[in-house]
Amino acid sequence: MDLHLTSGDGTPLVARRSPGTGVPVVLVHGSGGGLHSWDPVVAHLPDDVETWTYARRGFAPSGPCTSPKTFDDDADDLAAVVAAAGGHAHVLGGSYGATVALHHALAHPGGVATLSVFEPPLFAAGPRLVPVLGEYRALADADRPSQAALLFARDVARLPEDLVAAAPPAADGPPSDEARAEMVGNLHDLEAMAADDGDLGRWAGIDVPVTLLEGAETWSPMPETMDALAMVLARVRRVRWPGQSHFAAFTAPELVAAALLETVRG
Repeated sequence: MDLHLTSGDGTPLVARRSPGTGVPVVLVHGSGGGLHSWDPVVAHLPDDVETWTYARRGFAPSGPCTSPKTFDDDADDLAAVVAAAGGHAHVLGGSYGATVALHHALAHPGGVATLSVFEPPLFAAGPRLVPVLGEYRALADADRPSQAALLFARDVARLPEDLVAAAPPAADGPPSDEARAEMVGNLHDLEAMAADDGDLGRWAGIDVPVTLLEGAETWSPMPETMDALAMVLARVRRVRWPGQSHFAAFTAPELVAAALLETVRG
């Protein structure tokens, strides 16, 4: 069931709810995602788990960003989804969505039952990204989503060069509407990251059970970031999957679903 919600500042959001029982689970997608992002994981959850997925602002069919985005915007949007889900939910965020989940847990602690975060790119924050944001915006203005995606992969996600080189070449002809839409959504995510800071100590204020999910094969600096995050969290459990990387939600969704269920059911 698709529902039309409204964030605190009036931004329209579209959420998808599957019927279930117990405390609901809200899943927050990463950059370049949308309503479909968690489908592989949701498919491995039992029917009695109520799940909520939503398209973050800037990603269709939710509303666009009308000003430079911040993580406060994303946290407030997540709060609107949690409110629609009953006001109290288990939250799972992936990649950029994991950073959103962390911000939400600090800003709206009463709405979070448990928090599961899969590899938040906390290293991608602050002044270092300002020139990257400028270059990305120039590519967006020039309608060059393929080049923008490469810039995001190299300078934001810091993918190893062999993975970047393995990406399929850009198709001939004008960019697709989907590629343009993803470029715009990622631009707004980059705005929020550039306006953020790299202070990991703030996450010590999160006082709910947190499960850190990570792939053993994810490239640096993600492993170091996860180690540092684990050091500051008060109530933390770690799940590390051999043979998996930052794409585990797609390559091994059953593992992500099992870890989420273990957290939700205690």
